[in-house]
Amino acid sequence: MRTIGVVTVARSDYGIYRPILSKIEMNPDLRLHLIVSGMHLSPEFGLTVREIEADGFPIGDRVEMLLSSDTPEGVSKSMGLGILGYAQSYSRLRPNILLVLGDRFEMLSAVVASIPFTIPVAHIHGGELTAGAIDEAIRHSITKMSHLHFTSTDIYARRVVQMGEEPWRVLVAGAPGLENLNSLQPLGRKELRNRYGFHLSGHTLLVTYHPETLKYDRTESDVRELLSALEQLKCEIVFTYPNADPCGRLIIQMIEQFVARTVTARVAPSLGSHAYFSLMKCVSAMVGNSSSGILEAASFKLPVVNIGDRQCGRVRGKNVIDVGHSRAEIVQGIRTAISPEFRAGLEDLRNPYYDERCAEKIVDKLNSVPIDDHLLLKRFYDHTNMNI
Repeated sequence: MRTIGVVTVARSDYGIYRPILSKIEMNPDLRLHLIVSGMHLSPEFGLTVREIEADGFPIGDRVEMLLSSDTPEGVSKSMGLGILGYAQSYSRLRPNILLVLGDRFEMLSAVVASIPFTIPVAHIHGGELTAGAIDEAIRHSITKMSHLHFTSTDIYARRVVQMGEEPWRVLVAGAPGLENLNSLQPLGRKELRNRYGFHLSGHTLLVTYHPETLKYDRTESDVRELLSALEQLKCEIVFTYPNADPCGRLIIQMIEQFVARTVTARVAPSLGSHAYFSLMKCVSAMVGNSSSGILEAASFKLPVVNIGDRQCGRVRGKNVIDVGHSRAEIVQGIRTAISPEFRAGLEDLRNPYYDERCAEKIVDKLNSVPIDDHLLLKRFYDHTNMNI
């Protein structure tokens, strides 16, 4: 039986993994070894490991790594602690293949620690661009340390090959998290109101804003502009917490202060994917710079006001309105997003990341790929037609 180690470090990647985890468990030739780390184990970020436990997936290991600091020094030290913790995990049980996702610093620690163990790494969502975040460098670094690549679009697959990865290692699979939406039984407005206190009457905005980690020194002024814009519009506002990035705690503090003085605003540290997707069906628009505005929102034909550079370079649907950081641009973007004319123009929208067989493709590959020197010994793929 082949053991697939899966590293999850936050609510964001866990929701994407869920269809894959189910299919691994259903395959009699595979054994799931789930390694839970990062924000999942932090009460400050909602202790989202409880969602994993509630779903019934067995947790093979827990790796504590986050310090209670989001300064650059704190994040770097957390990465070091992560490498130590993951190394101990692999010593206890060395998976046959390690499955990782995305571009978080906690995920990078897991991949770095795997190198001396010669564990083949399979990476989901490589080849994408996020020009405003350190995630950009982390994602591409993970690509170069990985042996299999499950990209979400053809464009991203070509980019991975451009980085010197052999084409046979790359599979265009789509975005696995979108499969969650096929079986979603959404919570209704009344249930969301009873559980979380959301009114959901009139125009409601779902707001998730993360630091632009390449410009984290501007976080306070950027968030102030966003909050001023929201105050000006007088819509109901539902905030979710940012990630554990540099200055993430500053954003949380500013949001909590805004909610305390604004009767139409609520904050939910972590909704869980079921409630989060249910909310996306009910709100008028998303605002911020979350990847969910790029990946999932198109499936709901939901308008998105994407602020700044954090998601710059990603493929996006026509539901996304890109704006700068000034309150004037944000206000104009939101007014456009909630207008009946803009919403009507999204009726024929197709999500560019959707593939109905995504999780099946990934699990089939994890099960069938020979684990031998051909997989483990990477060779740089040179483009013969490249002009230097």
